Amino acid sequence: MVVAGIDVGAATAKAVILVDGQMFWDVRPTGFNIIKTSNEVMAVVLEKAGLSMDDLKYIVSTGYARNSIPFAHKSITEIICHAKGAYYTFPGVKTIIDIGGQDSKVIGVGEEGKVNNFVMNDKCAAGTGRFVEVMATVLEIDISEMGPTALKSKEPCQVSSTCTIFAESEIVSLRAEGRSREDLIGGIHKSMAARVTIMGRSVGYRDEVVFTGGVAKNIGAKWFLEQEIGLKIVVPEEPQIIGCLGAALLARAQLGQ
Repeated sequence: MVVAGIDVGAATAKAVILVDGQMFWDVRPTGFNIIKTSNEVMAVVLEKAGLSMDDLKYIVSTGYARNSIPFAHKSITEIICHAKGAYYTFPGVKTIIDIGGQDSKVIGVGEEGKVNNFVMNDKCAAGTGRFVEVMATVLEIDISEMGPTALKSKEPCQVSSTCTIFAESEIVSLRAEGRSREDLIGGIHKSMAARVTIMGRSVGYRDEVVFTGGVAKNIGAKWFLEQEIGLKIVVPEEPQIIGCLGAALLARAQLGQ
């Protein structure tokens, strides 16, 4: 049976198709028109798989726009989908740290990828990909260079503000004091890691820890999170598609497979 999962988040839309043990996927910016983007991302994956929409036997949607996807048969919360996708990729997973464009989550995972507990920040940009984007703009550096530059920091700056706007003012002041770009960016990553770590204490951090979401591609974010939680973190080859992979697996389960 050919099944699909689609995850439309605030920043990116992702789709996965599973067919005969193979996986086809795509990621693209969500943009303004959610329905248009969801159709586009699914069309791209169908083309990669050499299939048509009629070939899909079941489609599960997830993400913040999951209830707006017109061609989905069922919508399932991203918490459940992330746990399912992470467990499939790393069967030993016990904790998931997911940092996307507009929210961050810490999920405790039990047997067979079931969710034990979770906590989520979706009210503030601090501790999300948007926080890193804003700071990259302030410091006039490409977002892709933020992680590698953070790792060059010898003495990360103290960024204490819990609000992105106030943190931006802190960075501007620290820059005026002559602090290096490396230490400014190191401080930004350390601050983000600390916020996420504190947020997830109610869930707890148990090995194996899997890092998902777009920010998981940032090696600086991974390193500073490891320092904060005191555990090694593993990152999937494509950390942005874990939610829609879980959705596709749950679609397959709907068909009894």
